[in-house]
Amino acid sequence: MARIDKRREPRFDDDEDGELRAERRPPPRARARKKPRRRSRSLFGALIYWSFTLALWGAIAGGGLAVYYGARLPPIDQLAVPKRPPNIAILDVNGELLANRGDTGGAAVRLADLPPYVPKAFIAIEDRRFYSHWGVDPIGIGRAIVRNVTGRGGMQGGSTLTQQLAKNLFLTQERTISRKIQEAILALWLERKYSKDQILELYLNRVYFGSGAYGVEAAAERYFGHGAKTITLSEAAVLAGLMKAPSKLAPDRNPDGAAERAAQVIAAMAQEGHITEAMAKAALSHPARARQDIGAGSINYAADYVMDMLDDTIGAIDQDIVVTTTIDARLEMAAEGALKQELDEKGAKFGVAQGAIVALDPTGAIRALVGGRDYSASQFNRAVSAKRQPGSAFKPFVYLTGLEQGLTPESVREDGPLDVKGWRPENYSRQYLGPVTLTKALSLSLNTVAVRVGLEVGPKAVAKTAHRLGVQSDLQANASIALGTSEVTPLELVAAYTPFANGGIGVQPHVILKVKTAAGKTLYQRKNASLGRVIAPQYVAMMNDMMRETLLTGTARKAELPGWDAAGKTGTSQDFRDAWFVGYTGRLVAGVWLGNDDNSPTKKASGGNLPVEIWSRFMSVALKGQPVAGLPSGAWRSENIALPEEIAKPMDDLIGLFTGESKPAPRPPSARMAPAPRPPAHIPGDSLDQPPVAEASPAPRDAPPRSPPRAIDDLLPPEDIPTVGSIERPRQRRGAPERSIFEDLFGGG
Repeated sequence: MARIDKRREPRFDDDEDGELRAERRPPPRARARKKPRRRSRSLFGALIYWSFTLALWGAIAGGGLAVYYGARLPPIDQLAVPKRPPNIAILDVNGELLANRGDTGGAAVRLADLPPYVPKAFIAIEDRRFYSHWGVDPIGIGRAIVRNVTGRGGMQGGSTLTQQLAKNLFLTQERTISRKIQEAILALWLERKYSKDQILELYLNRVYFGSGAYGVEAAAERYFGHGAKTITLSEAAVLAGLMKAPSKLAPDRNPDGAAERAAQVIAAMAQEGHITEAMAKAALSHPARARQDIGAGSINYAADYVMDMLDDTIGAIDQDIVVTTTIDARLEMAAEGALKQELDEKGAKFGVAQGAIVALDPTGAIRALVGGRDYSASQFNRAVSAKRQPGSAFKPFVYLTGLEQGLTPESVREDGPLDVKGWRPENYSRQYLGPVTLTKALSLSLNTVAVRVGLEVGPKAVAKTAHRLGVQSDLQANASIALGTSEVTPLELVAAYTPFANGGIGVQPHVILKVKTAAGKTLYQRKNASLGRVIAPQYVAMMNDMMRETLLTGTARKAELPGWDAAGKTGTSQDFRDAWFVGYTGRLVAGVWLGNDDNSPTKKASGGNLPVEIWSRFMSVALKGQPVAGLPSGAWRSENIALPEEIAKPMDDLIGLFTGESKPAPRPPSARMAPAPRPPAHIPGDSLDQPPVAEASPAPRDAPPRSPPRAIDDLLPPEDIPTVGSIERPRQRRGAPERSIFEDLFGGG
């Protein structure tokens, strides 16, 4: 019997809203069966599959790149950490650090010698997982990516300290994929070869901090003026913060930016538990302050000179060394301050842009050396390299030559018009005093008398005297040498004055006392050395008496040094291009030069004004607290003076030196000089600040009758022949000269 399906009619029921609804119920089998979600399962599986595949291919590609770029690195067995460039630590005579020289700018420092918060500051801000990763930190890289994308929190680089060290040691600073891959490879090698502490120590000694400072020691000295061993927590935070942008965040140029970044470092250190909350609050309440204008300090002139001298002292440098110098930091600061203050106040008025100061003690040790007004503006060291005309500051060598050939400070010469083959030297005032003693002529810087004495003794003899005392430059042995027309440097001129202060002993100006390695091995030790006696004691006494008068009544009477026995000489070159004063006491010899680098004339700056004022300002500070010491002196009257072995040449011989004319006793032609070139008619004699011209001083009553030497007769027109005395020949001394304390200092001579 066929199966009869019952027809099911639609049923209309009332719903709760009273509406009719047709309902077709599905068959019971259909209601019980659910269809599986095969599509979603297939998508999930595909995602896993392709993710694994891509990761595998990425690993293969990364490995290939690593192999490729790794092959371009040196073989691992040949890889080595480059030797750190040597540092030269330059100390003053008392052991105070003056400067660092070398490519790094500071010495290496051991990790154990640093306060513990110094390395922790770098770890907290640069690589928090330093002690847990193996050179490359995937977690740190991921965290940096998230922060850079979302912009949440402070920016943090993905490179570890080890990677940064690898870059500094082996790679360039370019930002490329190849460099990053090589950086990672080298970081893994460093982690395998060195301990974490060794890597951290290498990092702190090699990383760049800006302003030419490599390593934490150099940075601490550069920005805070002391070594890393005494660095404070707030200073450590500033240095660690520099890693983000050394030039932009330098504390001496951007103090606000450096302080803000340092606060982030301190917060990170507290968060990581490296410091307590109390330490963090204390550091934030006392932020670090960088010292300013380090690069402009004059000590850099002295440091540069030390480096120049090192080449001749120890040769090539292949390790860290410590150089102890003769420089006194206190005197260096005093010299710099005196020069800068005077030029700031009066430089524009007198048209002076530059200057230099050199100070030596009686042994020739350089105590202060300032080579210019502003080191940051010009590194040219005028104290040791600029050759300029000394003007009347050269006259002491002329008068010393005269004394050694028989004159005395009481000898009388005519201050009057003079004609030397058409050259007519004049005094600045163009007025003349008539017969004057050599002492007065030197103190008032009378040009005509200096030229007369120079002609009497001979220009070659004057040049020989200057060279014997310490002048190194070539000198033109002509008639104008008496007025300082040959150029010299400030250092050699001051060195040549030093025998007047120490009793007649020639000195070698020097700046290096000893050189040691960082481990303490002595490489060089200066021994006490001098050039021996270059001036006899009686002539030292004469010259000191004469140059004392320069400060008492002469062109340097503005010099103020109460309580000290001082002497010296001013100098001014033609057209006021150079202004000098070299003065000395028994403790210190100092010289000041002022002028312009382009050799342009100043606005009547003479040796008697600005240089004397700078010298007085410097010496008053330099000698403060020092025991007063007198200048070498003694009896030099005629009965106590020995007859020199070589007395003055006959005046007939001098004629041939300047005119070429034959005389009754001619010298061989080879000994004659060609006519000297005519120098300018007028060279200042430092008379701007001279006392009013006085009446001609009569010759001393006990002076012998005067008769003009024939050399002057021949050199001057008949109507201008002055009445001058002949060269006096002193009698043999009756006893040995008094022994000076400076002879004890130098050990005889």
